[in-house]
Amino acid sequence: MPRSDTAFLFDLDGTLVDSVYQHVLAWKEALDAEGVELSVWRIHRKIGMSGGLFANMLLRETGLDITEDRLERLRRRHAEAFNRQHTQGSVKPLPGARELLAFLTEQQIPWAIATSGRMETAAHNLAALGVDPAKVPVVTRDQVRHAKPDPDLFVTAAQRLDFDIRHALVVGDSVWDMLAAQRARAIGIGLLAGGYGREELQHAGALRVYDDPADLLRHVDEVAARA
Repeated sequence: MPRSDTAFLFDLDGTLVDSVYQHVLAWKEALDAEGVELSVWRIHRKIGMSGGLFANMLLRETGLDITEDRLERLRRRHAEAFNRQHTQGSVKPLPGARELLAFLTEQQIPWAIATSGRMETAAHNLAALGVDPAKVPVVTRDQVRHAKPDPDLFVTAAQRLDFDIRHALVVGDSVWDMLAAQRARAIGIGLLAGGYGREELQHAGALRVYDDPADLLRHVDEVAARA
């Protein structure tokens, strides 16, 4: 079997699954329950970063004492609120996501998923995509020491593919993905589907920016050669 000279390392929320705003609302519900007042737009700007950085942001922007107990309650309430939206059917794969993954598989181009979410929320997204973690490398926040913008998630995903990350494409929707890609010495590919702007993603290091997975699939020859 020929070996591709490219591998794709995908973020999940806002990259393959249309779930960023559901995460925002879930965090808003969790924060409100804790009496933490934070505007929705401020929450959106932090989606995809690590929990530790999220806690530091809360401390900086609210002045509240963010204890480990409070962080655990926030995490649990967020997961419950997000999974409730899944049961209501509001979280779905982004246009072209399934087709893009199928194309890469058909062309023998390796791919993996690396998400800052924990498996308790990622599992529903993976199921919506039809991705089986037993067959496809999936790295979640539970499995690494640091999440984005640290490179651990993507480095681990590349290792599980037995692929040199310096030749991998990190596909993500946030500046945190692009910063993590730079720190991993990978190539960043941005998608607009998570709500960040084209210039923001480019300034954070994206080599190319596309609308969504369907748009990336239409232009995949611009970033990856077939095996």
